[in-house]
Amino acid sequence: MAKTKKSPKHVVPAQPHKFTKRYSLVDVILRKEKKFLYFIAFSLILAGAIYPYPSIAMWVGFAFAGYSAIANDSIQTIGTFIGSNEDKKWYWQWLFMGGIFIYTVTYSWIVFDGDVSYQRLATPGLDETPTSFVYLQLASPIILLLLTRFRIPVSTTFMLLSVFTATTGTIMSMLDKSLKGYVVAFISALLIYLLLTNVIKRFIKGEAHVAWTVAQWLISGFLWYTWLAQDLANIAVYLPRELNVYQFLAFTLFIFLGLGFLFYKKGDRIQNIINEKSEVRDVRSATIIDLVYAVILYYFKEVNNIPMSTTWVFVGLLAGRELGMRIRYSGGTSKLGKTFKLIWRDILSVTIGLIISVILAIAINPVMQEELIDFFFK
Repeated sequence: MAKTKKSPKHVVPAQPHKFTKRYSLVDVILRKEKKFLYFIAFSLILAGAIYPYPSIAMWVGFAFAGYSAIANDSIQTIGTFIGSNEDKKWYWQWLFMGGIFIYTVTYSWIVFDGDVSYQRLATPGLDETPTSFVYLQLASPIILLLLTRFRIPVSTTFMLLSVFTATTGTIMSMLDKSLKGYVVAFISALLIYLLLTNVIKRFIKGEAHVAWTVAQWLISGFLWYTWLAQDLANIAVYLPRELNVYQFLAFTLFIFLGLGFLFYKKGDRIQNIINEKSEVRDVRSATIIDLVYAVILYYFKEVNNIPMSTTWVFVGLLAGRELGMRIRYSGGTSKLGKTFKLIWRDILSVTIGLIISVILAIAINPVMQEELIDFFFK
């Protein structure tokens, strides 16, 4: 019987490799942040459409500034609070901080005759209600939103107030006060953690006593009040310097609801700036940070009414703390490279924000352009 010739197995010919897409970092960001970037694009277009109409532009600018300032500055005042209370319901945190906000802004509105900024906007160059707007004044809080999204903790004071400042003298006064705040915060935190790190380590061992949670909520509340007294000017700068009752209610309700969204999102992406620092999720460590920060802010609040960058103070505080802890933990300087890298990155972030805000201020203000020309060419 003849053998049946087996048909050869079908061999699938090797397929040429399909073209594999290689996405650059920009491509990845664009794909991941598509909806957010659409929102930014829409906001920039909206700003361009409404800036010629002051009565509408002031409220749209306030809305952008309110959300962007609170979202960016959440890392300073309520970042450690959020990080160390992850086991608590977000709405209790919101109602607590929201209640302090309502009290703080109401007190200023009553005592200072409709001014919700604790007279920070009484500073020369910022004391007049805007009667007209230029495009970049509405675009600056949108730019701040964009920078916040990518975890750059820029100074809202410089980003939002500098575009309304009439003179370079005001900006220089704000810069001088902010630099002093950074230095004081850095040295204070460095000394505290150099001298007391071992004592603090004993405190944060084991389960925290409930008294620490109570203390942290009280101290965080005081810090939040102190920050509001400094930075409400950044949001109110778009609005009349004396708000009537309806304007005041709109101002208060918008920010109160914005706080609720922020707590619901657990601080959003900018919260990672806090979470990457050492031991900030422990309620005892967070309480110490908030106490030092609150005392420094309160001191500068009482010095004068010139606005300052609370972001710079906070970055200085964290930098001094990290450096002090690293020196004490490592027993020397062998492992300082990572710490200096974190410090440098945060300094670079706030410096980028300062440069952007100064460029915006010069682009907007013809008086500052003339002063700059006189400085360089005369």
